[in-house]
Amino acid sequence: MRRQTVKSLVLTIPPPLTLHPAAVYLSGLAIGSKSTMEGALNAIASLLTSGECDAMTLDWSALRYQHTSAVRTALMRRYAPATANKMLCALRRVLTEAHRLELMDATDFAKAVDFPSVKVRKKLRGRALSPEEITALMQACMDDTTPQGVRDAALIAILRGAGLRRAEAVNLDLKDFLAKTNCLEVRSGKGGKDRTVYLPTVATAVVGDWLAVRGKKPGPLLCPIRKGGEVQLRRMTPQAILLILRKRATSAGVDPFSPHDFRRTFCSDLLDSGTDIVTVQKLAGHTSPATTSKYDRRGEETKRKAVEKLDITYIPRKS
Repeated sequence: MRRQTVKSLVLTIPPPLTLHPAAVYLSGLAIGSKSTMEGALNAIASLLTSGECDAMTLDWSALRYQHTSAVRTALMRRYAPATANKMLCALRRVLTEAHRLELMDATDFAKAVDFPSVKVRKKLRGRALSPEEITALMQACMDDTTPQGVRDAALIAILRGAGLRRAEAVNLDLKDFLAKTNCLEVRSGKGGKDRTVYLPTVATAVVGDWLAVRGKKPGPLLCPIRKGGEVQLRRMTPQAILLILRKRATSAGVDPFSPHDFRRTFCSDLLDSGTDIVTVQKLAGHTSPATTSKYDRRGEETKRKAVEKLDITYIPRKS
């Protein structure tokens, strides 16, 4: 991009946050989504200005079709389709705020957002963990006699038993765990929505063992632990969960997986057990059953068994 074009995209006088398209957009997001989308906007702003701007110093209202189409092309080359589309979604939303704030006229706005999403590969992402793998992960935690072993077992029990997102798990407070009803209250999940989920009885017992180590003081349910075994009553980060699971996978001899694969396993296992898709949707906190269906990692054998249940009356002819 030419230097003159770059300069024309830099804000000369920062507007009030209430009139800044990126600030208005980000202020309406849940905590878990805000950092992700802010990072996406920072990356786009840097891309457009060769590193001179971030989300707050770029003049989003100055973007035109030539800018947004170039961004799409660059993101398509640098990122996986799902990641690129998430970043393009953030771009569209900021431009929408610029239009609503009357910083862009209707024609410029319509042209600027007139770019297609990146085509997503049809191959399913991630995988479902087998019962043997989950058992091995739990055993690796139980073999660890330090407080970290008990905490990590509780973490895995929550991710596997309730299908929570990483951000939802670290956002849990002690008050959100109701042992008598095997219940977890998820607050400000994706889209800022609250929901109630339930743990298997065994998972509730695992979390109870962790609380015997953690103590009953108010604060985050899952906490960091110092090397000496001291529990710190502060919130963990989603990145910490990723590192913990990688460590436990290595010690358990389990093939690499992502934290989100527990969520895929949760949905697939419930569907495989005969739970209706609407119930699974509500437990997972999805906006629609169509989203839930994408998490289904059941194989061909499940489909074969399903059609075997269909009743067809047939009396063979006598030879």
